[in-house]
Formats: sequence, C-alpha cells, structure tokens
Amino acid sequence: MRAIGHFLVAVFAFATIAFPPAGLAQETAPSAQVAWRLLDYLAVDYPEAVSDGQVLSQSEYAEMQEFSASVRDRLAALPPSTAQPGLVAQAEGLVSAIGRKAPAPEVADRAQRLASALLLAYPTQLAPSEAPDLARGAALYAEQCAACHGVMGHADGPAASGLDPRPIAFADAARARQRSLFGLYQVIYQGLDGTAMASFAELPPQDRWALAFYAGSLAFDETADQGERLWTGDARLRARFPDLQALTQTTPAALAAEIGEPAATNLTAYLRRHPEAVSQRTDNLGVTRTKLAQSLASYEAGDRQLAQELALSAYLDGFEPVEPTLAARDRALLTRIESAMGAFRASVSSGAPLEEVRAQVEQLGALMDAAEAALAPEQASPVSSFAGAFTILLREGVEALLIVVAMIAFLGKADRRDVLPYVHGGWISALVAGVLTWVAATSLISISGASRELTEGFGSLLSAVVLISVGIWMHGKSRSDAWQDYIKAKLSTALSRGSAWFLFSLAFVVVYREVFETILFFVALWSQGAHLAMLAGAATAALALALVGWGLLSYSKRLPISQFFSYSSMLIAALAVVLAGKGFAGLQEAGLLGIHPVSFVPRIDILGVFPTWEGLAAQGLALTTILVGFWWGGRKNAAERHGP
Repeated sequence: MRAIGHFLVAVFAFATIAFPPAGLAQETAPSAQVAWRLLDYLAVDYPEAVSDGQVLSQSEYAEMQEFSASVRDRLAALPPSTAQPGLVAQAEGLVSAIGRKAPAPEVADRAQRLASALLLAYPTQLAPSEAPDLARGAALYAEQCAACHGVMGHADGPAASGLDPRPIAFADAARARQRSLFGLYQVIYQGLDGTAMASFAELPPQDRWALAFYAGSLAFDETADQGERLWTGDARLRARFPDLQALTQTTPAALAAEIGEPAATNLTAYLRRHPEAVSQRTDNLGVTRTKLAQSLASYEAGDRQLAQELALSAYLDGFEPVEPTLAARDRALLTRIESAMGAFRASVSSGAPLEEVRAQVEQLGALMDAAEAALAPEQASPVSSFAGAFTILLREGVEALLIVVAMIAFLGKADRRDVLPYVHGGWISALVAGVLTWVAATSLISISGASRELTEGFGSLLSAVVLISVGIWMHGKSRSDAWQDYIKAKLSTALSRGSAWFLFSLAFVVVYREVFETILFFVALWSQGAHLAMLAGAATAALALALVGWGLLSYSKRLPISQFFSYSSMLIAALAVVLAGKGFAGLQEAGLLGIHPVSFVPRIDILGVFPTWEGLAAQGLALTTILVGFWWGGRKNAAERHGP
C-alpha cells in the first residue's frame, strides 16, 4: 500500500500543479506542505514509539499524538474544497489509530494515503526543475547540517548530545528506506516543530533539493557502482524513472516491493548520487509512460475527464514526436502502437471496466519497450537513414503526384496550356513552404503533435471535399460529345473567372499536406546523423517520383478524351475516399474527434482505412456522395443528349 500511496502522489499532483484552482496553490501551499511533512514523519517514526500495542518511548508517543492532532487541525483550517471533509475524516481516523496504539503498518498506510489525497487537493512542488548539484549539496550539508547530524550522517555531530529529541541519522538504512526525497525536501523547507530542526526556507529551491539529495544518499553511497550497472543494463528500470518527479516520490522500500533487494538499494544509491542520469532520460517515450500512468491513476480515482486529457497528452506530447523516426525503423510497430493508444483513449472515454483499462496500459508499456529498442541509437545506420528517407518521400509523394499529374493532363487535353503556370506555381509554392517549415522546425519553433495532426487532418478533409467535386465533374464529362460541348460553351469562360487560381490553390493544398508530413519525418531522420545517406535516399525517391510522373503524363496523352476523363475521375474519387479517412484519423489523434474502434476492419494506412466508426463513416459518406454524383451526372448528360 505504501508503494501505491507514493505513486498516487506523483500521479495526481502533476495535473493539479499544472492546472490548480485560481489562487489556491499559493494560498494553501505552506499549511498543506506542513501537514504533508508531519504525515511523512508519522509514517516513518511511529515504529519507534509503538510496537505490538506497547509504548516504547512515552516522549515519542506523545509526539505522534501531537503531530496527528496538528495534521487534523491544519486540514480543518484549509480553505474549503470538495475534498476537505474527506481529508479531515481521514485525519480523524489517523488520530484514532494512534490513540489505540495501532500496528505500525496500519498507521503508515493511513498517513501515506492521507498524504496522497492532500497533495491531490492542495498541490505543491514535487521535484526540482533540473538535476540537483550534489557537490553543492555536500557543501551545504557540511556548513548547515553536520554539526547536528554528523559529517557522515550518523547523528553524532558536536551539537547532537544536547538535543532532545536527537537529530535524525541520515545514515540509518532502516529509516532511510522509508523516506522519499520529497519528504526530506519538505523537512528542509519547513523545519520540524518541537525539534531543533529549523526551516531552511531562505535557501533557493535548487539548493534545498541539492541538500535533500545529498542527505538522502548518505545511507546508500557504497552500492552506487552496482546501481549504475543496473541502470545502464535494464531498460525496464530506466522506464520506471522517466523523470525526476518519479525519483523524488519513490521510497527505497516501495521500490524494493517492485524489484526486490538488493536491486532497490543499489539503484537508489546510484540515482540519488547521480540524478542527472534520470534527467537525461526525460525523453518522449518517458513522457508517454508517465502520462499513461497518470491517466490510469486518474481513472482509478474516478476522474474520467482528467484521465482522457492525460491519455491524449500521452500521445500528442509523448509519442507523436517520435512517430517519424519509428516509422522509418519499424512501421508495423508504429501501427500497433497507434491502434493501441486509440483503443486506450476509447476505453477511458466510454468508461470501460478498470481491469480492461489497466491491461491496456500494461500492453502499451510493453509496446513502449519495443519502441525504445527500435529507437535506440545503435539502431541508426546509413542504410536505415537511406531506406527511411526513400520510403517516406515515395509514399507521401505518390498521392500529391497523382493529383497534380491529373490537373496537368487535363489542361493539356483542354488545350489550355496558358493556365499551366498556375498549377506549377501551386506545387512549387508548396515545396517552398515546405523548406520554410523545415527551417522553422529545426531552428525556430517546435511543432506540437496537436498542430501536426490538425494540419494533416484539415488538409486531408479539404482536399477530399475538393476532389469529390472535381471527380464528379470529370465523370460527367467522360463522354467525348459532352466534353466537346463543354469546351465550346464553358471552359474558356470558366477559367477566366478565377478557376485558374482555384487550380493553384488545389495544387498547393494537396502538395503541402504531403510535404508537411514528409518534412517532419525528415527532421527526425536528420537529427540521427548519416546526412549523406538520408539525402541520397530522398534524391532517389524524387527521381522515382519524376519517372512515375513522366510515365503518367505520357500515357495520358495517348488516351482518348472520354477514357482520360473516365479514368481520372475514378482515380480522383478513390483519392478523395482515402483522404477522407486520413483526415478523420488526424482529427481523432489531435483529440478533436472521439474514437470508437471496430474490431472487424483491419487498419490499412495506404487506403486511409482506420478501424473506427468515425473514419469508416467519413469514407462511407465520401463514397456515397461520389456514387450519387456519378449517377446524377450520367443521368443529366443522357437527358441533355436526348433533349426535348
């Protein structure tokens, strides 16, 4: 239960810190922090006062009673909130448990549960903003703490003999096992009433954290080397501590319950001496793991709305930025992760059974392990960079190429080559905009996951709507006599009224959508090195696209007009259905649309088929619109041919 308590502290407090009620954090933090510190002290020190229902030290027991009553009174004095009555009730239960000399595990469990709930309701800072400087912590300890706590933390400093109660022995391994770094920080920050432990609130937060880390390492220093080997050799242990917050919230005892001894002691020794190892691990997959854990904990607590927000953040803020690299390394794994994350969001949104949601988080954890292995630096190579650049550009370029070639061929058939500069201007402008996007993404700004998905989603839907109308129109002109009539009567006038700029816009939108996604993939590949291999892959793909485009244009010139319009209309209609599916998928991944998965349809990215009711409905609507449009256009042309 202790592990759960500390885990909930880490989970819930992050969200409440990020979005605290207006003015609440600043107004209540000091009192809430004091209460949390007292609870931590009770959980750790109660065994020294009571054992097997018997008082071991009357002074210690009196202190336990005083501190528990102080917690209750402080909680009752906090500004009213929906959580406050429950907190006070828990505090009353703790006071009662200490009054009847309850077993130490019960008191510790009550104190830690109350501490977790307190930080949920009244947030406070849980971790340093950056890895503390342990050299600075050692200097501060020698200057401020050694006189009482001893040079090596044995509570044998020159001033210790005259103190009652005696100072804490930081080198006491049994006590240190029960104390988190956050608990030490709170004592340093607030001091401890009824003892000689004064507040060090005048120190900057980073100095207080440095002191907490140094003091918290004194009982474990000798096993740090063994802990380093564990840390570097076990990806699951690195995933257990994705950030400094996870480290500051975990007690060695809670860690031992997860991974056993002596691994917990060895790993604690290393990480408390080398917090920079954890801060370096704060990567995208670490963010994903943390957000998923927070989402699950919120779901367990009954806060489905927060769980949904955290589930979305796990994808957009954590996983989505690594998608390009993973797509180049293992696209099948990428597809499995995207599907699993979509299913998890759907389960949270629909209120699925807790066991089902918990199993999905476990599955995603295993998938993150696989992704971490695929994204490891040693997996990068010139060959993988070449293959990634080639595959990405060829795949993303085909859709845009087909549409642009269709427009160029159409104008050639219409003998309106004077309008071709608008089409060429559109796709060339899209390429220039892509270069500017590259510069922005690498030098100026960081394009968020939400921005990317929204751009792709709306771009795809806009293209789909335009292509549906164009496809229906072209199908209506698929008979040569209808085409000739249109040429004579309408084409010149239509193009003179601004349709040329419409063609420019269409070329820009469909090409920039693909360029935007390709650029983001290339930015990720570029960061891995092997630049020449990547450029070679991109150049090879560009050459392949040019050959495909030349072949399509040559073939279209030999086609009779009726066949050209018939084939082009069907191609454009098919692309519209594909883009409709991709558009809805992008908006779902951005969190703008809900997700309701279906199990009987496979995911086929190249066809825009994503197994959700929303995506399938969008594609069904697009297909139905096209079929009705084709039927209506054919009927209209038949009526015109047979006229009155």
